[in-house]
Parts: sequence; structure tokens; C-alpha cells
Amino acid sequence: MRLSDFDFDLPPDRIALHPMEPRDAARLLHVRQDGLSDRIVRDLPQILRPGDVLVSNDTKVIPAQLEGRRKDARIEVTLLTAENEADTVRWWAFARPGKKLKLGDQVDFGPDFAAEVVTKAEDGQVLLDFGPGVAAFTERLARYGWMPLPPYIRKIRAVERRDDQDYQTIFARREGAVAAPTAGLHFTAELLTALTAMGVESHRVTLHVGAGTFLPVKVDDVSQHKMHAEYGEIADATAVAINRAKDEGRRIVAVGTTSLRLLESAAQNGRLLPFAAATDIFITPGFKFQIADLLMTNFHLPKSTLFMLVSAFAGKARMRAAYDHAIADGYRFFSYGDASLLERGA
Repeated sequence: MRLSDFDFDLPPDRIALHPMEPRDAARLLHVRQDGLSDRIVRDLPQILRPGDVLVSNDTKVIPAQLEGRRKDARIEVTLLTAENEADTVRWWAFARPGKKLKLGDQVDFGPDFAAEVVTKAEDGQVLLDFGPGVAAFTERLARYGWMPLPPYIRKIRAVERRDDQDYQTIFARREGAVAAPTAGLHFTAELLTALTAMGVESHRVTLHVGAGTFLPVKVDDVSQHKMHAEYGEIADATAVAINRAKDEGRRIVAVGTTSLRLLESAAQNGRLLPFAAATDIFITPGFKFQIADLLMTNFHLPKSTLFMLVSAFAGKARMRAAYDHAIADGYRFFSYGDASLLERGA
């Protein structure tokens, strides 16, 4: 497979800059095995069946975007992965312009918030030492940090304080993500109540989404691309409940590509196992899915690993047709955009 196999033309005005209000009023393209249907997210109780199992990601986005200074140079930092030692807070991060940073440099983010550069990696990441005190770090990060909006939004507009709420799902409980599991942004308390009332079972898993989800694929041969690892957890009770549903012939509905990637990472011989580890699973056409039967997800970037994933799940031809329809019919794309509900291909 070549990278060009997953390319398509997207008009810039299709990129959503804010979420729909209310969230469940977003459009929903139902990609069935026998065709397409234009719906809205609020229609889910009419689309799903009693007994279906909704699996969502309960990770919570931290304000991982920081602006600092090194001497007279402005430095923009995006936190990626924590690597704490005892009570000393250390984070791997992307820094721009990273070439200006040298080992031992101090980057100041506020009067009482700074970090020292202790390591530089070949891929451009830097390891920043924020010093002792996890609680103090968390408080200062909340004060000085901003929501780490995707690069394609930040190219068009500045981060706003409303993003503190807009870029967080209703499921968010466990801090650790530096990007939102955006399919979950469409759910409201009213929608969840309606789904429960009609017999849909709900479970949570955790995958702390990393900034690697936005990194472009730079190799023409897709098989040579290396995914960044992300930490995930599936509790014993959740695995038992999902396996029971599979045994009873009920459908598993993954809310977002993050939930789906975690479910398939923890699958073995058609069973879901408890999980607490990092995963760098890379799903492309030809992948054999074991757990998920439906996938709710937003519309993704051309040539992205996420468009490759949905092409694997529903079929390349069906996804081409679905995206052509969505573009022509004015659907809103990417993190703050509309949603699709995909039935797994045969």
C-alpha cells in the first residue's frame, strides 16, 4: 500500500473550528454495508439496538500546550509523555524551535514555572525536568497551559479559553491525554440517558491519546510507518462484560478510533483480555478485527493513519464513497467536526 492510496481533496472550509452546540446536534453519516444515511448524533437511539455495547474512552486531556522563553527566544512546547522519577516531574515534549534548545537550558513558562532541558532525542523530542512536586506541577500546568488543539486548527485560529470545555468529552475522568478522543465530544448527558433507557450497555476504557496521532506519515510505503506508543487500560470487569456480550451475539460499538485501537490491542483469539500497557498498534486494510462491530468516529485527514484505520474497518471503496458524499454534502471535518457511524466490512 502506498500513501497516495489514502489521499483525497478536502476544501479548507470543511475544517470545523468549534464544536456543534448542542454537541449531539452534530451530523452523523451512517455508513451501512448497503449504503449511506444522513442522520444526526441525537438519532443514535433509533440506529442502535437494545443490547448493543457502547465502549468509550475516559481519558482526560491535560492543558499540554505551553508558551515559554529561553533567554530572548520564544519557545512553544507540547507535552507528550510523562517520565517521572520519584517525585521529580519530567516530560518528553515537542519544542518549536527545538534547535535553539541546548542541554542545560532553562525554559520559563511563568514566574514560578520553569523546566530544564536534560535530553534531546533524534526525533526532535526534548526531555524537560520541571523539578520536584507533582501536585505543584499540576496546579501550575492548569494555570499556564492551554488545550493542545490539533495543528490544523491552530493554523487558522488561536486557542481560546472555551476550548478548556469544548475539547473535553463527557466521559473524561483520568488525566493523561494530550489530544482528545474526539468521537466522544458528540455525547451529552441526555443522549446517554436515552441510550441507557433503550437498552444500550455502556463501558469505559482508557487510552491516553498522544500527540503522535497528528504526526504525518512521511514514508510512501505505508508498512514502514512507525506509530507512537500510547498507554491504555481495560479493567477485568470490562473485559468480562464485553466477552459476555460477544458470546450472546450482541454488537460492540467502539466510540472513537482510540477505543477501537485499544480493544483490538487487547484481543486474543477472539476474546478481550484485561490490559494495562502501551500499544503502538497500526491498523491498515487487511487487518482482522476481533472485537468491534461498529465504529463511531469523526472525519479524518487525508493520508492519515486514522483514514487508513477506517478504510480497514469499513473497506476502502466504501470509505471513499462516504468521504466523497460528506465533502459534497457539507459535513464538517476533523476534531470539532461531524461524526460517522461505520458498520464493519464483511
